[in-house]
Amino acid sequence: MSVSRTPLATALERGPLVLDGGLSNQLEAQGCDLSDELWSARLLADDPEQIEAAHTAYARAGARVLITSSYQATYEGFAHRGVGHEEATALLRRSVELARSGAERAAAERATAGDRAVGGDRAPEPVWVAASVGPYGAMLADGSEYRGRYGLSVAELTRFHRPRIEALAAARPDALALETVPDADEAAALLSAVEGCGVPVWLSYSIAGETTRAGQPLRDAFALAAGVDQVIAVGVNCCEPGDADRAVEIAADITGKPVVVYPNSGEEWDATARSWRGRATFDPGRVRAWRDAGARLIGGCCRVGPERIAELAAVVRNH
Repeated sequence: MSVSRTPLATALERGPLVLDGGLSNQLEAQGCDLSDELWSARLLADDPEQIEAAHTAYARAGARVLITSSYQATYEGFAHRGVGHEEATALLRRSVELARSGAERAAAERATAGDRAVGGDRAPEPVWVAASVGPYGAMLADGSEYRGRYGLSVAELTRFHRPRIEALAAARPDALALETVPDADEAAALLSAVEGCGVPVWLSYSIAGETTRAGQPLRDAFALAAGVDQVIAVGVNCCEPGDADRAVEIAADITGKPVVVYPNSGEEWDATARSWRGRATFDPGRVRAWRDAGARLIGGCCRVGPERIAELAAVVRNH
């Protein structure tokens, strides 16, 4: 059984699609230890079945777009663990394969359930795979992906990102998710790095209020992607749900493109205590306003699990 090959951009023209939720919290719920600097990327080598199971959980919950476990997977990060270039390339490509196999497993389960329920075949729902390209700061594993301003030039950041973009593109995902980008300069580098890779992309900033984490106005940051045909969606992720409300409106107004939005649960990460604080404010009911403002890829990020995605999927399906 295979996933859909309909272009993701075409699907977005037909209406909103549900993204998955936080991969790390689902892996932790499955009993995985993510204390390593490679975070979930370590499991690409050590326990890939856990990653596939996490993708299956989200597809089972109703996610129609799965984001790979490559967010923190970089050649430099793997090299620090003694993983050579060739093996690192294979692991990057494996991240795409695991998402596809997770989608296929969930589709097979639905088909079997449909056979039992109605006594006939049921076509699997299409599922797309987006290969995650996290920011430079994710490789540093020191929280700087929420600050930006690394002291590197756009050209230096472009050189950093291009090799893994090429490796991920070779695995033929449906899109590249340029996600959790804290800085408009890094966005410019990423857009340069993806040129010619042959895969459509979405660009998603991590924000605070109406600015990037580095402090640039969102209107200016979104404008970088406005005229880039390769960019099929623009928006925000890994931010407060409340901040996403206005950001969706701005992204749609500035770019005229479909908007992608997948905020955190609303809790706050305490890097010193290494724990989450505050209360969850992620509300699937926000989907209606996001959709009306132009959102077409809607999901969750950190601390948003399959149960919440199932609720979100029900809202999208019924409205």
